[in-house]
Amino acid sequence: MQSTIDKLIKNSPYEEPGKYWRYDRNTRMFDLVEGRRPAGYVVASESSKSFDDPGRFIEIKLVNDIRPRVKEWRERGYPGVTGITKRLLEHWNDKSQREYPFFFCQLEAMETLIWLAEADPSIRVGIDIPPDGGMFQRYCSKMGTGTGKTVVMAMLIAWQVINKTTYPQDPRFSKNVFVVAPGLTVKQRLQVLDHSETNNYYEEFAVIPLGMMDKLRQGKILIRNWHTLKWDTEEHIKKKRSVDKRGVMSDEAYIRMVLGDMANNRNIVVINDEAHHAWRIPAESKVKGVKKEDIEEATIWVSGLDRIHRTRGILTCYDFSATPFAPTGKQTTEESLYDWIVSDFGLNDAIESGLVKTPRVVVRDDSIQPKYKSRLYHIYNDPEVKDDLNLKADETVPLPDLVTNAYYLLGQDWRETKITWEKAKYDTPPVMITVANRTETAARVNFSFVHKRIKIDELCDPDKLLHIDSKVLEKAEMQEEPSVDLEEVLDSEMDDEEETTTKKLSKKDYGEQLRETVDTVGKKGKRGEKVQNVISVGMLSEGWDAKTVTHIMGLRAFSSQLLCEQVVGRGLRRTSYDVNPETGLFEADYVNIFGIPFTFLPHESVDGPPKKIKVKQRIEPVDKKKEFEITFPNIIRIDYTYKPKLTLDLNKVEPLTLNAYETVKLAELAPVIDGKPDFSKLSEIDLEGLVKEFRFQKIVFETSRDVYEDMKTKWQGNKEYLLAQIIKIVEQFIESDKIQFEPQLFYRDELKRRLLLTLNMSKIVHHIWSSIKFENSETIVPIFDSNRPIRSTEDMQTWYTGKPCEYPMKSHINLCVLDSTWEASEAFELDRNKNVAAWVKNDHLGFQIYYIFKGVVRKYFPDFIIKLNDDSFLVLEVKGEEKQEDVTKRQFLEEWVKAVNQQGGFGKWRSAVSRNPADVAGIIDEIVGKNK
Repeated sequence: MQSTIDKLIKNSPYEEPGKYWRYDRNTRMFDLVEGRRPAGYVVASESSKSFDDPGRFIEIKLVNDIRPRVKEWRERGYPGVTGITKRLLEHWNDKSQREYPFFFCQLEAMETLIWLAEADPSIRVGIDIPPDGGMFQRYCSKMGTGTGKTVVMAMLIAWQVINKTTYPQDPRFSKNVFVVAPGLTVKQRLQVLDHSETNNYYEEFAVIPLGMMDKLRQGKILIRNWHTLKWDTEEHIKKKRSVDKRGVMSDEAYIRMVLGDMANNRNIVVINDEAHHAWRIPAESKVKGVKKEDIEEATIWVSGLDRIHRTRGILTCYDFSATPFAPTGKQTTEESLYDWIVSDFGLNDAIESGLVKTPRVVVRDDSIQPKYKSRLYHIYNDPEVKDDLNLKADETVPLPDLVTNAYYLLGQDWRETKITWEKAKYDTPPVMITVANRTETAARVNFSFVHKRIKIDELCDPDKLLHIDSKVLEKAEMQEEPSVDLEEVLDSEMDDEEETTTKKLSKKDYGEQLRETVDTVGKKGKRGEKVQNVISVGMLSEGWDAKTVTHIMGLRAFSSQLLCEQVVGRGLRRTSYDVNPETGLFEADYVNIFGIPFTFLPHESVDGPPKKIKVKQRIEPVDKKKEFEITFPNIIRIDYTYKPKLTLDLNKVEPLTLNAYETVKLAELAPVIDGKPDFSKLSEIDLEGLVKEFRFQKIVFETSRDVYEDMKTKWQGNKEYLLAQIIKIVEQFIESDKIQFEPQLFYRDELKRRLLLTLNMSKIVHHIWSSIKFENSETIVPIFDSNRPIRSTEDMQTWYTGKPCEYPMKSHINLCVLDSTWEASEAFELDRNKNVAAWVKNDHLGFQIYYIFKGVVRKYFPDFIIKLNDDSFLVLEVKGEEKQEDVTKRQFLEEWVKAVNQQGGFGKWRSAVSRNPADVAGIIDEIVGKNK
């Protein structure tokens, strides 16, 4: 066991966690243990006043009961789900479908929700989801900050809508989805869930398989702020002084106001983002410690959903939150988790899997003996600080010496980070945020910086300092006129000339200006891009996710895991998702923290001031280099017409291996030994009962039928003749040695062989269809994405990396990320080659080629796109050792090139493979020669 943690990240983000840091609350020591961290949370010990309170662990029993059942169901291949759901699950689990696979926590959250809806009721016996007190069902997915819950919402919407459009009579699904956000900031961020948006997540993250977008677009997705749910009650109307004497809005009128085009639909799916705002008021509505505005928000939010359910019906309500706590109704400030939480991947798990920045706190300083914890660990609780910070003091009253000294230490570390970032040519500065206990404290901190009582000059720059009260921001988000003086709040970020102009603004516009500044901290070209010192009260706005936060100062009480998570969560979003090739784990991305007691959460500890934060390079298009912009067609599939007479040369067809261990449905027919089915003991009774269904001729016919369905719309001749040809080809293929069986007993036993063929029919169909297509296609036609038929290097979203980078001369992108010295040599040649007009590495561009390998549709991302001086284009792949899958990729790339050239309008395209760095110049010369 150890007293501190030197390296927090112990799990792959793409696999179920297998280790966790266990904190022994008696010895106050950490122990790295095997297994998965139990679902639960920690609250302060009762009546504890200790600066090092170990807290009380409270289990989430429902989640711990559900987890093993979902895991077993997953390992059995999701029995009971619809065909659409099975296809979605296979697509989500296929790591080749996207540049970055889905995180395990994202998959588990979706699997759990699907399990609750589609798994056989017999495997859900004993799992009862408590209600929230209302009439509609709620399920809550607890996902820590930065774990990608918006992507899970996209997966959820796709699952619901595509199933409903495919199976319109199935009552478990709906194609009408109502998404509720906690404010304008989050509402704007959630627009990616609208399938009509250009940068929607369904395409950006490859949430749906090829060809399903049309089904998704049949669904309606409405995204609203919770304030939309507000209506005037009789009590409100009586209080109005207006001459407006209209009565309470009817349910029907209310529904039409809130749901708009969705108002005529029934059985609506609701998604609550940041659902910890949507709790029912307990019997004791005047809960001690709960703000009046929080009670009002919860009342409006939940009561509005009640009216929707009463009038149109809510099929299911899905809650997403990192901290789904609600008041208990007791006369205390205690809060408890929602009872209907069905999955949990909290901040502890996210930190240990590297999904968020690694928190580092100071544990010792020079002012104390080494065996005691630093006074900077929980500054607010220091005897010299607590009473002082609770005073309703004027802003000119100096801060306690300990607080000032803490700012010197943290500020100096911030300054070193800023210098490092400037050397790396970052466009925006690192950000330090302060979370204070009250408005008076925040004002004193602001005054101390502006008047240089804290002599870190860069942090004292009023043009780069943002002092924001959470109440002011909330009112700005509601687009109401704030009751406080917003000019005073924004004084610190405007010069005299700007202030003169701004005073002409209405308070409403001024509030919107403030909200925009806060929302765009750390974003290049936006109002908040240069902000580097944020001083706040409370937890800032919901959805605030400035990735440039590197330092946090906590000046308030922290009595629970909830508070630690809410505050620290504002600074935990990663800038980079680089995986260490040796460990398979994410590289650490740090945030340095003073004043927040991480007794409740795992963290790395350092003695004295924190260590330097590793710089991550910002990757993005550069306006000054727009002359090197490259555009390319965005093709979602390629259609074909075929030769009148089909042929298939089996000598050219690659083998297809059918592995019984991967055919999970067989596990139900065999005993399991060491986690794998023992196929030598398959039940002969069961097999004999299935023998008629698995006749060889039926296998041939059904496979032929499915291939026929894929080809018939592009077949110009007699359809019966097409089917007859396909049957002949399929029969030859299945009888040939091109299908290989593992284990061999399936090949030797005719019955087992038929069984495995039948259960892998989809793979066989895709394999035969792609083989026929390459040998028999007469013309090929590219089908473009209707929403975005053309993509460009300009479309790249800003991202960050810790990998080596070089500044290219002829690329629209500011930096070329290098995965190898080979790529560095290639990049150098492309920059200096006289025939190259522009080039770009295909990283985060969205340039992808769909291909089929072993019966599964996958995505291929070629390495480089090169524009030559003759306005032709070259797609260049860098490849040393070649595998069969690489050959298949190139076949589909060549097909893509042929389709684009036949279509015209995008210039002439070619493809090539570089076998070593020295051959690039020759490849380009050869291409240029062919183009003449």
